[in-house]
Amino acid sequence: MDPVKDVELELEIPELEKQLIAQGLVDVAEVIPGILVDLKYSTTDNFFGQDVYGELTKAYLQPEVAERLLKAQKMLKKEYPNYTLLVYDGVRPASVQQILWDNLDKPDSLKPLYVADPKVGSLHNFGVAVDLTIFDMQADSTLDMGTGYDYFGYPAYPDREDQMLAEGKLNPAQIDNRELLRKVMTSNGFAGIGSEWWHFNAFSRKEAGEKFKIVK
Repeated sequence: MDPVKDVELELEIPELEKQLIAQGLVDVAEVIPGILVDLKYSTTDNFFGQDVYGELTKAYLQPEVAERLLKAQKMLKKEYPNYTLLVYDGVRPASVQQILWDNLDKPDSLKPLYVADPKVGSLHNFGVAVDLTIFDMQADSTLDMGTGYDYFGYPAYPDREDQMLAEGKLNPAQIDNRELLRKVMTSNGFAGIGSEWWHFNAFSRKEAGEKFKIVK
């Protein structure tokens, strides 16, 4: 043990990350071998066009959610050794949720269509939701899912895939890629939603509220 190095490492950890660790969340990259993380809200490559995470670049989840994600990663790697999960977002602290809400250029009545009201909270705020895709290590690129992350429109809706296929806005290969992602996630305790192909929940809103506190 080197006390000096320990202090240096402690100082290097962003304040927000220290808060997440203190609340019992885990860094998915530490517990899931080979998983990749590209925290979109720590860049400007998101729906809001803003970096709201600052120095935080690691994805954190509740420990039992990370355990389910580990199983999903193992299932994917077993079937496709060149593929790996790529996480875009994990826990979203309430403080960040408030920033998104305040900066969304929409009337308050329409904001819930785009982002959860901080007063209510979303499953991201409990650390039980994850946004992700599949990365092909051999091709050095993500699989083609038909739209990018944080795309708002019917082509991103799992519920509209048949319609989008019929209209030529999605192709069969893109839907196959989404189905692979859904298969590894739903087989390991996650549920998707109808409007975002990248979003998966480990618990219902009721279950999350009973088991966890909103992450500050």
